[in-house]
Amino acid sequence: MVLVAVFGAALLVAVLLSGLAARTVLSTSLLFLLGGALVSDGFLGLIHVTPESEIVSVTADLALFAVLFTDGMHVSFAKLRANWRNPARALGLGMPLACVGMALITHYLVGLNWTTSFLVGAVLAPTDPVFASAIVGRKEVPARLRELLNVESGINDGLALPVVLILIAAAGPTAAGAEASYGSIALELGLGLAFGVLLPLIVNGLVRLPHLGAEPKLQPLLPLATGIILYAACHLTHANPYLAAFSAGAVLAAVAPESHKVFEPLGEALAELAKFAALLVFGALLTPQLFGDLSWGGYAAAVLAIVLIRPGSLLLSLWGTRIDRREKLVAAWFGPKGFASVVYGLLVLQAGIPQGQEAYTLIAVCIAFSIIAHSSTDVPIARLFHVDDLIDTGTTPPKTSSGGTSTGEAIPHARA
Repeated sequence: MVLVAVFGAALLVAVLLSGLAARTVLSTSLLFLLGGALVSDGFLGLIHVTPESEIVSVTADLALFAVLFTDGMHVSFAKLRANWRNPARALGLGMPLACVGMALITHYLVGLNWTTSFLVGAVLAPTDPVFASAIVGRKEVPARLRELLNVESGINDGLALPVVLILIAAAGPTAAGAEASYGSIALELGLGLAFGVLLPLIVNGLVRLPHLGAEPKLQPLLPLATGIILYAACHLTHANPYLAAFSAGAVLAAVAPESHKVFEPLGEALAELAKFAALLVFGALLTPQLFGDLSWGGYAAAVLAIVLIRPGSLLLSLWGTRIDRREKLVAAWFGPKGFASVVYGLLVLQAGIPQGQEAYTLIAVCIAFSIIAHSSTDVPIARLFHVDDLIDTGTTPPKTSSGGTSTGEAIPHARA
């Protein structure tokens, strides 16, 4: 119950400061991360959380699923068909380059063996939709760039998972590794995709049957029920829940745009709550002991992962494309590590492989550095794009009944 009270207090502070955070480098995500660290065993000792605690894996898993489900609804198949090349480059070339680059610096700077180094690279290669949404959701950012980041961050988690499982098996031998056969991994991904596509189609078909349908005030609960069933089905059958969540959101938005429209406010709020809860719990893991266990080489690797490996790999993957130079630089920088890496890092730790603890420590510190760096730079980055359609932070003059402002002149939204 102490954890619930701490979460409520942190949520209140975050809401009260959210207007300021929308206009400055202050980040609500960072507030929860620091709040979790403050009340942990390393400081005030109000809550006691370890990497093995079930609440850690559950909150990270729920947050990732919820954000992938809502982010999938932002994918337009029509736009994706017209602009598939850039996300394909980022996923097919940029992601493997990031994995290899991270493996190299992990091996030479941290001293992990090659298998574990590539495992760390695979865990940290995917970008995170939870924190990418901080800039993907800003209307200041060009649609092409938002589409690239959204699709990349939504799909790469599912692509990284089989590689992570295979490398855990290779780093064994462990019981967990023995079960991670190629066939079971393929089955997980196939089931996840199948559930993500079929369940929204079935629900949409049921809604269209005679005498069935939701009354207006309950319509937002229809996609929510779909998501809950999907989450349970994936965990009961060991299907990949992340691929299922993203594909279900995309299919739901395509076949039932009216459901997407009514669900969007509720879905975004629930995803934010799940994100904040997981941030608070993850922050509680960031004790002084964790940071003290990492070598100077590990700190150098964590910094290079953020400022060199991700930017370099994506810039190389987008070489020769028609994307504006400024958009390339933004896409290269904004590759945050987050809950996918937390979940995969916990798999590494729980598998009991040699050097697993060292690998997890490096992963956790890298994620913490990434959250600090990326969640605090979305506003400055958004301001690089000079457009009128900015997010309203309450500074827009009131509109008259004719649709203009009280002065009779249309004034664009702006940040204070």
